[in-house]
Amino acid sequence: MRARALVVAALVGAVVAGGAAAAAAQVLRIGAPAPEVAGERWINSEPLTLAGLRGRVVLVEFWTYG
Repeated sequence: MRARALVVAALVGAVVAGGAAAAAAQVLRIGAPAPEVAGERWINSEPLTLAGLRGRVVLVEFWTYG
């Protein structure tokens, strides 16, 4: 439960920090399942799913050039 809360918090932070318009259109609620993480490019791994990460500690770092 705590790991899912951390993932949700990271995703909410990404949306607030300028996430994609599609992500901004979603309604995020505390206690609801986190939306899938989608991106154009994954570095050093194949795309991951939330189901595959279940039960693991996840650190999500968002950054950009600029």
